[in-house]
Amino acid sequence: MLLATAVNFSLANEASAQVVVDIQYLRQEVPPPPVLSNLDRIPEDLGIAGAEVGLADNATTGRFMGQDWTLTVTSVPEGGDWAGAVETALAESPLLLIDSPRENLLAASDIAGEAGALLFNVAVADSDLRAGACRANVFHTIPSYAMRTDALVQMLRFKRWEDVALVEGQAPEDLVYAEALRASLTKFGMELGSETDWTFDADMRRSASAEVPLLTQELGEYDVLLVADERHDFGRYILYNTWLPRPVAGSEGLTALAWSPSVEQWGAAQLQSRFTEHAGRDMAPRDYAAWAALRSLGEAVTRTGSATAPDLRAYFLGEEFELAGFLGRPLTFRPWNGQLRQPIPIVHPRALIAQAPLEGFLHQVNELDTLGQDRAEAECTAFE
Repeated sequence: MLLATAVNFSLANEASAQVVVDIQYLRQEVPPPPVLSNLDRIPEDLGIAGAEVGLADNATTGRFMGQDWTLTVTSVPEGGDWAGAVETALAESPLLLIDSPRENLLAASDIAGEAGALLFNVAVADSDLRAGACRANVFHTIPSYAMRTDALVQMLRFKRWEDVALVEGQAPEDLVYAEALRASLTKFGMELGSETDWTFDADMRRSASAEVPLLTQELGEYDVLLVADERHDFGRYILYNTWLPRPVAGSEGLTALAWSPSVEQWGAAQLQSRFTEHAGRDMAPRDYAAWAALRSLGEAVTRTGSATAPDLRAYFLGEEFELAGFLGRPLTFRPWNGQLRQPIPIVHPRALIAQAPLEGFLHQVNELDTLGQDRAEAECTAFE
């Protein structure tokens, strides 16, 4: 009788110690943009697959820690009720992953602020969302444009490719990326020597060998040609068609990304394999951002024993939080704007060329803060 009572008491304690962690993944469906090529199709589970792998990683540890992890994915159709979907998700959990355009992210942040919830931005790279437009309840696991362009320009300085030209696309994301490139060049003491806009809308599969040499001939002499084509539309036709035999970097050629199948060191091949087994494709940067958000939550819940938004936010912004992200260095959140500090791989499609921050780019606190907005540059007051 005493034994039975002790067993029942133990089971009751275990049940009371169970931590239930429900994650809501909210995605706004957007129509695919018109492009010149159909070679690169957007996976239907982009981002979601990364969250699912992160959830499985958390559940493996959680079984031994009294944690119960669940993931609910909601896709809002174009023109659907985004605000209603956010409110429905918040009724289930204070922990949301947001995969949406910028305006939807900001709207979700406003709604979630009233509920005291935490949001993880896994899709929007706009640098000002980590600066003057930052929100105290939004953490960013996708690198900003500034982080990516800073990484690339560090590479240019390291290689002494200092005479730089630019071909700029006209899509909104191309313009933002090009502006980030200009800011990074200035930050690291370089200048843009010449630039031109990409205005062609013809079938480049037939005319690239004629049009691209003429376009790039006008740029004069340069060491490297930067391409701002974040839709990955026309940039592929610039490689090997330039007037001068020069390297191409930026959105095509030599690229700086949050994640790439080319990354195999630091145990990354293991993560790649697990992801490919789950999704049947390579892991993309948005998948990695979603995985990092889930794994950050997993680390925080395990260390704090809590799944409440205030406890997790405080832990993320403290000095004890670290995430093993398979990039060679621990990942941490910047306490002044909620951006995940992370090394940025510089790759081409078949190999890792370097990883920023590169040797020689120093910082008084953390070398990862040479990538993107440092505390003084960010001017983010929401986290104060």
